[in-house]
Amino acid sequence: MSSYIIKRLLQAFPQMLIITMLLFILTANLGDPLATFGGTRRRLPPADRARLEKQLGLDQPVFIQYSIWLVGNNWMDVDTDADGISDSPGTRLGILRGDLGNSFQERRPALDVISERIWPTMLLMVTSEIIVIIFALIIGTYSALNQYSFSDNLLTTLSFIGYSMPIFWLALMLIYIFSVYFQRWGLPSMPTVGMYDLNVGPTPGQIALHLVLPLTTLSVVSIASYSRYVRSQMLEVLGQDYIRTAYAKGLPEQKILFRHALKNAALPLVTIIGLDLPLLLGGTVVTEAIFGWPGMGRLFYKATNAGDIPVTMGILLLISVLVVGCQLITDIAYTYFDPRIRYE
Repeated sequence: MSSYIIKRLLQAFPQMLIITMLLFILTANLGDPLATFGGTRRRLPPADRARLEKQLGLDQPVFIQYSIWLVGNNWMDVDTDADGISDSPGTRLGILRGDLGNSFQERRPALDVISERIWPTMLLMVTSEIIVIIFALIIGTYSALNQYSFSDNLLTTLSFIGYSMPIFWLALMLIYIFSVYFQRWGLPSMPTVGMYDLNVGPTPGQIALHLVLPLTTLSVVSIASYSRYVRSQMLEVLGQDYIRTAYAKGLPEQKILFRHALKNAALPLVTIIGLDLPLLLGGTVVTEAIFGWPGMGRLFYKATNAGDIPVTMGILLLISVLVVGCQLITDIAYTYFDPRIRYE
């Protein structure tokens, strides 16, 4: 196993190089980063614009810009004054030495900007994934054990409805029902914006209350899809010879279901989770935008619109690392769920 892990880690370096190169080329062509430099939309004089392009390295070919972003250069970043212009050169160490550069909009290290937003997204993402896995396993297993019954047909219908609902529509409907209508009916309404009430502060109760609607929005669609995978795999596993043999030996049903059937049926679910987790880090753009959640999704949307290359590339780099890392963790998890899989 250790040799396999080392081999995969060595393979990850060229993979990350190719991935980041393609992402950088696409990001560099999103728009004009100087159009909103420093968070303003004022038109820069031609001389100042040319000076900024030189100081930020934007006058170089895209492959030169990528090499500067990767290994650094002593003139890539710029220390700007109140007007956003300065003649003094900055220093850029490159991502290989832990420097993502300075945000074009906020004029401070991109790593600091991303660090402030990652924990709200992690809270939303991890909590949602735990809820999804628990409910998907319960619903999928129950449906498989009661195949074609009324409850199975009902859960199947609800799953298809949940899977078919667009996230933005579901979010707006939840706001409309649990905030607007509940307030009209004189019932306690749910908060719809932010992570906590500014008048109260970031208390655990406030954060939990503000999590309810975003969590529901993220969880409904995933529960619907995950539960279908669990159901189909459980039905396939329950029809295997070793399950019938276990029943014939008189083993307790709970032991058969949880130790033998569910463990083998979880392999496709592990694959889906391994692919979904990294994408959730930056894929909650719609949910975070609608509910005003101060996370990575909103930051990514803001940075891409503004052409903020350091912040955009920092987020994409983090997601890419997580994709490669989660694939390795998924492969290792296979050996636990299916002892027949060996990597040596």
